[in-house]
Amino acid sequence: MNTVLLFLNMGGSEMTVILIMIFLLFGGKGIPNVARTLGKTVREFKDAASGIQRDIMNTSTEIEREIINTSSSISKEVNEQVQKIQREIEPEKKENPVKKDEIA
Repeated sequence: MNTVLLFLNMGGSEMTVILIMIFLLFGGKGIPNVARTLGKTVREFKDAASGIQRDIMNTSTEIEREIINTSSSISKEVNEQVQKIQREIEPEKKENPVKKDEIA
């Protein structure tokens, strides 16, 4: 309870005043209903927040997968083009070998 009060930056006297106000507004019989409604509201809020977080994670995972797939397909295409160029160059190397004297 102390961590909750510290988190809300409330002391014991503030909490007592709030409890008295709730008791005066809703009476002894209405407090359980108020607490129940408040609990449901908090639970729904937490569920909504976790749902939003889950949606964000799923979306980011899908985007990450798409990026990886696109990257691998681009890499595959580049490798195929490099191999194609190498196959075209190989016969020319065999037909016209470059001598060390010709380089300079």
